[in-house]
Amino acid sequence: MEGGPATVLVVDDSGPKRYLLVNWLTRAGFTTLEAQNGAEALDRVRKDKVDLVVLDVRLPDMSGFEVCELIKGYRPSTPVIHVSAHAVDVVDRAQGLTRGADAYLAEPIEPEELVATAHAVLRYYQARQRAELLAERLAALADATVEMHAAPNFVRLLEAAAAGAARIFKSPAAVVAETFDGDCLAGVTVGPEAPPVIVPWTVDDTGQPIGTRVRVDEPGAWDLTAWPDGDTVTVAAARLREDRAPLYVVVPTATQTVRTPVLVQLAQAVASAVEAQRSFDQEHRIAVTLQRSLLPRRLPDIAGLDLAVRYEPASAQTEVGGDFYELVMLDGHLLVAIGDVAGHSLHAATVMAELRHAVRAYAVEGHPPGVILDRVNELMRTLLPAELATICVLLLDPGSGLIRLASAGHLPALISNDGRIEFVQHSAPLLGVRAPRPPDLEFVLPAGATLLLYTDGLIERRDATIDEGMAALGAVATRVDADLDQFCQRLLVELAPPEIHDDVAVVAVRRR
Repeated sequence: MEGGPATVLVVDDSGPKRYLLVNWLTRAGFTTLEAQNGAEALDRVRKDKVDLVVLDVRLPDMSGFEVCELIKGYRPSTPVIHVSAHAVDVVDRAQGLTRGADAYLAEPIEPEELVATAHAVLRYYQARQRAELLAERLAALADATVEMHAAPNFVRLLEAAAAGAARIFKSPAAVVAETFDGDCLAGVTVGPEAPPVIVPWTVDDTGQPIGTRVRVDEPGAWDLTAWPDGDTVTVAAARLREDRAPLYVVVPTATQTVRTPVLVQLAQAVASAVEAQRSFDQEHRIAVTLQRSLLPRRLPDIAGLDLAVRYEPASAQTEVGGDFYELVMLDGHLLVAIGDVAGHSLHAATVMAELRHAVRAYAVEGHPPGVILDRVNELMRTLLPAELATICVLLLDPGSGLIRLASAGHLPALISNDGRIEFVQHSAPLLGVRAPRPPDLEFVLPAGATLLLYTDGLIERRDATIDEGMAALGAVATRVDADLDQFCQRLLVELAPPEIHDDVAVVAVRRR
């Protein structure tokens, strides 16, 4: 970022004196600019790149002290050296330094003294600027790291990484990484204010070692965005494990300082976030596969009944939950169960599997729904004392439509019959809680009516109450499609958000 001679603005109304100062500084290797009064000096500072100001104390339009204060107010990082042949006593020197000057030279001035003072002041300010730049970049790096780890999915992570790199270095940036499924994507932005975009990109990873390496490439090798003309690109490649593909952070070389410390830390932060996202995606995939493998593979074919189910796992940005359902014929009756294990994780999915098998086992023994729930509850309290779950279990006689239902804290069933809606409420404690339970509820499902069971993912919203969700469900369910599968799908489309934050299970039973 640094390079070339420093530019010094010499401000003095005396032509011969100004000539001498400019001559000494030019021979010392500085680039010089000139101004004859305070107004011209301030205009130069505003318009030109000025690294140092050598300022006479006495000027025709204003004092050098005042000019110094104005320069410091406009650009605090510009050092000022006062020079004077008249204001040379202690009071003048003290006033000059107090009002913002970084050094005060009384004439006669020796060339070596002026040049040495200029170098000393510039060394301090350049070190200060480097420290301020590093602090600014580290603060932006911290913000970018938080945004990456908060990203709900891999694409958002890449967008956050690219946007963070652009803000840190105030330049175009690209971040390339491989998803859990092996797709190589690049997050690209043309600058700190531009929105990032995601594009497919492939990289030859041959020979890339574990760790972080930095190299300089030609822009054509990373033709992802419009890089600055005449500049190369600096690439930080980070690889955490031998079995993982490396990732790359690409920025213009002109933005980098010696040893590229912030770029290296950014690449390591992106690698850490990507690894966490890959691990999460892997766990989510395992949990969803486990859930689907444990749910019924097919629905029973029962004379006089239409059956349909829908199960939608939470979107990839959230952990998987423990929703489940069951439909099976036992001794001429249809057993229907639906439940939701508290929590969202692979562990919740495994608890769900244990509960489903327990419900099936106790139902096969011939117990009514309430007894099934009592026994499952005792099993949970004994073997899974830290777990909670909601569940609704019912037995349906296909011929008469008689239903015997028991619930444990689950949402009320819904009956839709010729445009009329009725919620079947059966209040009882959750599974995992030792408390008295009410007797089973018995009612008849009329011919032509549809019974709907569901989990909270269908109706719960972060911006709405549960009562509002129930009302929305009732409004949608007043009309039941002739095709019951289509009805369940319509419920998901009209009620579930575009990105499902919780598992959704729906079971519909229509009595012909």
